[in-house]
Amino acid sequence: MVPIMLAYFGVSFGILLLIGGGTALVAGASQVAERLGVSPLIIGLTIVGFGTSAPELVVNVDGALRGETALAFGNVIGSNIANLALVLGAASLLRPIEIRGNLVRHEIPLLLLVTSVIAIMALDGVLEGTVSRIGRSDSMVLLLLFGIFVYISIQDLLPSRRKDTLLTEIQEHSAIVPGIPLHDGRKTGILLISGFVLLYLGGEMTVRSSVALSEQLGISTALVGLFIVAVGTSMPELVTSIIAARRNESDLAIGNVIGSNIFNSLIVLPASGLVSTIPVPDGGLLDLGLSWVLTVALIPIFILGRARLGRGTGLTLLVIYFAYAAYRVSGA
Repeated sequence: MVPIMLAYFGVSFGILLLIGGGTALVAGASQVAERLGVSPLIIGLTIVGFGTSAPELVVNVDGALRGETALAFGNVIGSNIANLALVLGAASLLRPIEIRGNLVRHEIPLLLLVTSVIAIMALDGVLEGTVSRIGRSDSMVLLLLFGIFVYISIQDLLPSRRKDTLLTEIQEHSAIVPGIPLHDGRKTGILLISGFVLLYLGGEMTVRSSVALSEQLGISTALVGLFIVAVGTSMPELVTSIIAARRNESDLAIGNVIGSNIFNSLIVLPASGLVSTIPVPDGGLLDLGLSWVLTVALIPIFILGRARLGRGTGLTLLVIYFAYAAYRVSGA
């Protein structure tokens, strides 16, 4: 029992370090960007999105370096599922989520495309009668798609300078840590350095403890990554979306989730795949299928309909998440 408790503590403490490191990194990078005159739009689309996905990135790359590719796969797909079902479901229970701007409407179809591409990459092995995996060539394609995503987003929004609700919310609620003056370069440097250090330490502890926990519980590291590590590293998205929903900033709540999933899919997963080929673990295709179904469900909710996620739908998302978690764990 003691080893299990120590493993649980190690995973929990590691995740706390990751969240703290990601928060510090976002704060420091945002201050540097604003000091250099970078648009809040760029900060919102890149720095904040990258910062909230930094915990997943560190865990995955560290896991890939150690050969724990199942943990890397489970963390990315599990985080995407948690964002779409757990985070959106919890946020919509507090206040129905409505889209008022244009940016999120553009990103949802892109997320569907990216999710479909990853699913097809994973199915490639099944269609050819080989082992299903995300290889280095697949990872390069995903990174190229991310470059296209950033280019299109900037070119589409910067020249026109159109007013967008999400962009206004990003400007009003930047990731700057309260109480730290923007002009204080020394404190900015401390934030950046401490962010990187905490991320490194948190990643090391999380990966080591996750492997130990999977061995003690007798389950695969993929399941530990899918539901324990993924939920933990999704805490920044959960907190941000809940706060945004309570403030009636619906676009920020949904934009945070969609942006994080795009970063997970186009940065975190391919970064891990470049380090080491990622075989799709047992049940991985089912996990990808659920992620794809949840993404497809956003189309009629936010684009074809009233662009509103009500409490009833949010409760349904939460039920789906916990029911699926129980099913996957019971079948381990």
